[in-house]
Amino acid sequence: MISLNDTLPSVELTTMTSDGAETFDIAARVAGKRVVLFAVPGAFTPTCHAAHLPGFVVEADNIKARGVDEIICVSVNDVFVMQAWGEAQNAEQITMAADGSADFARALGLELDLTARGLGVRSQRYAMIVENGVVRYLAVEAGREITGSGAAAVLAAL
Repeated sequence: MISLNDTLPSVELTTMTSDGAETFDIAARVAGKRVVLFAVPGAFTPTCHAAHLPGFVVEADNIKARGVDEIICVSVNDVFVMQAWGEAQNAEQITMAADGSADFARALGLELDLTARGLGVRSQRYAMIVENGVVRYLAVEAGREITGSGAAAVLAAL
């Protein structure tokens, strides 16, 4: 599992832009930047939709005011679902990134096998602060908790 002071791996994620779906290498994207990256098990799922993403939507200005260049939300969903979820949550200041095949979750060692529930492989719930590609803060949650991975905790860590 990824740890503090580790470098993010080079894995492609996808986001929707005005020109359509855009694939980007997360390691290249965070190079030279201070980024807050958080992941959820699934878009539109109860805890993620009602509590996790909304905190970052509300606190986006405060987070960016602390020197953060970009806030990225990652989920093992397709890019169209991530776009729709971002629109439904008014998440204009957050990059909604799809990890459609869970490649990033696996590369981090943060995959969550929910096959028994019919959901396949997902991502664990976590948040990290990444500075020039290096993880400086990492909070991985157990179950449906949103403590260290929530916007308030990340804001306090900044």
